[in-house]
Amino acid sequence: METTQLLLTLILSLSTILLLIVGLQLIFILIDLRKILRKINQIIENFERVGTSLEHGFEEILGFFSGFKVLLKIFDLFEKRNGKKGESK
Repeated sequence: METTQLLLTLILSLSTILLLIVGLQLIFILIDLRKILRKINQIIENFERVGTSLEHGFEEILGFFSGFKVLLKIFDLFEKRNGKKGESK
């Protein structure tokens, strides 16, 4: 083998080994990135659940106060009717 062929074979072998190492590192980085994205997705889903729970809680509170207002209006109507009956006697 000539020196040129030996040198080319050595350089190609070293570059192949380096590219394999870089490829493996890239695969490990992508695997870690996928794990991180899954965790971020779970965190976002948990925030959505909390938001939905808070929204549902606020709706229940608003419904309670609306019902309370209706109850007060009914009491007001009864008081007005009782007041008018008392005046007619």
